[in-house]
Amino acid sequence: MGLRLGGRHYGDEEFLVMAVVNRTRDSFFDQGATFSEEAALAAVDQAVADGADIIDIGGISAGELKEYVGVEEEIARVAAFAREVKRRHPGTAVSVDTWRHEVAEAVCSAGADLINDSWGGADPLTAVVAAEWGAGLLCAHVGGQAVRTDPKRVVYDDVMADVLDRTLALAERAVALGVPRECVIIDPAHDFGKVTVHSLEVTRRLREMTGTGWPVLVAVSNKDFIGETLDLPVERRLAGTLATLAVCAWEGARIFRVHQVAEARAVLDEVRALKFPGAAARSDR
Repeated sequence: MGLRLGGRHYGDEEFLVMAVVNRTRDSFFDQGATFSEEAALAAVDQAVADGADIIDIGGISAGELKEYVGVEEEIARVAAFAREVKRRHPGTAVSVDTWRHEVAEAVCSAGADLINDSWGGADPLTAVVAAEWGAGLLCAHVGGQAVRTDPKRVVYDDVMADVLDRTLALAERAVALGVPRECVIIDPAHDFGKVTVHSLEVTRRLREMTGTGWPVLVAVSNKDFIGETLDLPVERRLAGTLATLAVCAWEGARIFRVHQVAEARAVLDEVRALKFPGAAARSDR
């Protein structure tokens, strides 16, 4: 099936880079470096220059024991900012990472193209809002875990079977509510409701997910499963991130949520040239 965000349709051979820009004080990766509007806008401009196709704006950190952010504060952090990003970069899709329907309503009215519901339908009205506005919706797997809780002693009989059951149900519900089918994306949600062995397994078996025909997003950038696999702190996980992105791209993922845009863009362009004949930017020799 196709993929559309905003007014643009994307071909099956395009790899889309989604740049993370967090308006938070406690992001696990940058520790609040883009909390201020000035810093966040500079990060957006740089991400677009580096090849980002989508800007994903977050107003609340996902982790347990992080700063509490209420609905009104989250809206204040992301809605007007989304409008400004859309104004500055009209050719770039704007996504907002939220599970709350009130925030989804505010950012859709500000022109957001995609609601990144990274907590797997925790607020069932969020999909209703996406349908009402004709926005895209990301349907993520969290295994029934509560919002902003870290996975502990998580057990699955078959983690990929659970991923498929839950994300496909969310995707079909979104379409039934009125979200355009070509605007629905599914996400295995590495590390959400999963420990390292689960995140590694869904990566190995990603073709089972991409084979459903739904566009698949992966958000693996600098995550704990990479750190635990390589025994590396967050600031040294770039190589592991890029290796994982390459595998996911080869296995059929379409959208890649990342912190380091230029490096991800280069890796994905190389994978695209290897995977799809004629996709290389140049062929002079």
